[in-house]
Amino acid sequence: MRTWTADSTAPAPIAWALMARPATWSAWAPHVRGAWGLGSPEVRAGAVGAARLFGVIPVPAKITAKSERSWTWRVGPAVMTHRVVARGAGSVVAVDLRAPGPLEGAIAAAYGPVIQTMIDRLARVAE
Repeated sequence: MRTWTADSTAPAPIAWALMARPATWSAWAPHVRGAWGLGSPEVRAGAVGAARLFGVIPVPAKITAKSERSWTWRVGPAVMTHRVVARGAGSVVAVDLRAPGPLEGAIAAAYGPVIQTMIDRLARVAE
């Protein structure tokens, strides 16, 4: 498993609202221009839909789990858990990546910098 984190001065409920609501994803992940079928207003466990990248590319996904402040989706062979953890008056936002064998390393190398940029933005936007 690979993990990316960012600290935020925002309280966990504020960061969570940005992370868990597909309608807000473009505020912190500008390449994500929409989503459908994944839940509303928050993602919903068992939902099957897609995220729209760059306004045109649909990326099929399934929300496989959701708890109080984390949700997990499967996108192709990759499984990513998005979570918010309270820390003092602020929070930590994180994404965990799991994928089979050497694919995990390849995805981490190619997409890891994007993940870090996204959660850094989420941490700042939440503030």
